[in-house]
Amino acid sequence: MSNKSFHYVSAKALIRETCRLCRSRALEIVIPMENTPVAEKLLESPEDAADVVFHPLDVFICQSCGHVQLLHIIDPELLYRDFNYRSAGTKALIDHFDATAADVAFRFKFGSNPLAVDIGSNDGSLLKCFKNRGFRVLGVDPAIEIAQEATAAGIPTQADFVTSEVVEKIVFEQGHASVVCAFNVFAHTNDLEGMTICIQQLLAPDGIFVFECSYLRDILNKMLLGTIFHEHLSHHSITPLWQFLGRLGLELIDVVHNQIQGGSIVGIAQLKGGPHHVMQSVSEFLLIERDEKLLEPATVRRFSERLSFTRDRLSAFVASQLAIGKRFWGFGSARSGTTLITQLRLGRVIENIVDDNPDKQYKFAPPFGTPIVPTASLYSEKPDYIFILAWIHTESILERHKHYLDLGGRFIVCFPELKIIGKNGSNMI
Repeated sequence: MSNKSFHYVSAKALIRETCRLCRSRALEIVIPMENTPVAEKLLESPEDAADVVFHPLDVFICQSCGHVQLLHIIDPELLYRDFNYRSAGTKALIDHFDATAADVAFRFKFGSNPLAVDIGSNDGSLLKCFKNRGFRVLGVDPAIEIAQEATAAGIPTQADFVTSEVVEKIVFEQGHASVVCAFNVFAHTNDLEGMTICIQQLLAPDGIFVFECSYLRDILNKMLLGTIFHEHLSHHSITPLWQFLGRLGLELIDVVHNQIQGGSIVGIAQLKGGPHHVMQSVSEFLLIERDEKLLEPATVRRFSERLSFTRDRLSAFVASQLAIGKRFWGFGSARSGTTLITQLRLGRVIENIVDDNPDKQYKFAPPFGTPIVPTASLYSEKPDYIFILAWIHTESILERHKHYLDLGGRFIVCFPELKIIGKNGSNMI
């Protein structure tokens, strides 16, 4: 290997050669994946599918610290400058943000007019919750259009990636932050060390860093295949994070587990030697991960074994149904859908994908240019089976489309177990 920590493989991607948390080169592949297009880069025509680039999505573990991660890195300019997801569209997420802000404001007593900075602030939904509790707020997010919308809505947002220069400007103009947030972006960053140094420089002496990310334990136990895509460079667990933060001058003081995105953790850290008490939750998570051998390669490899088993069973079922003329559609042109379609080899099986978002309708999904159609098409076309691709919305989809089931249609849920849901309940495949 070279002396660099990565090498370029194209204008839009690079390969990392060291662990994102501890810099070790002792990296082992534990979940081999099919090459996959960048998620949710929708096509304007079916012919555009010929130009779709498939990138590696293999998952590695660091043999030194146990961190689980991707090493194939897509250019963040490609991923985030035209990012189109908005948090405000998900009520459960807004409620979660509000509860988090309320908890932080209650537990940590900051001085007057405290500053909250959100890295990867999206449409400002989290910061709005802090603003409602008397905080000055500032967002930093590279998605230009969304940053402009947030600013216009009263949440000042700088359209940029977080850098030392950006932090210096914030501190000079507004002072140090009492709260720095990084919700569902602390797993999206290749240079986690650089970001964490920026956070440390941004924090006030009594400030706290609050982050949320999907939890590796949930990903493995629940077979959350849909959470593996190119934006998610890290699949975090507490033990490597605890060591990593400590090396960079931060101290993990609390961990809370929730069911967001199928299972996530909210971590709270302070500057080393800060005034806040370290909660028992930190040691509890460390013990759980040790006892369950969460960070051992063999534990993570079991995910790959289960994935292969599910793929084989599903392929046999699909072949049998296609042979008798049954039709398969998908529900939800989500980021997770690209992973499910590719890893389960459904690209030539799914005829259409229905989606509630009018901005996606009448476009075409990678990798093979599958048409995206309005949800009403379910009832006019009546496909026999629908794969739920937007897996985090499974319960909502089933509740809203009982009539499709009444008409004889069936939904297919692939994880954590492969099952068919019809009018009279569910059956395993």
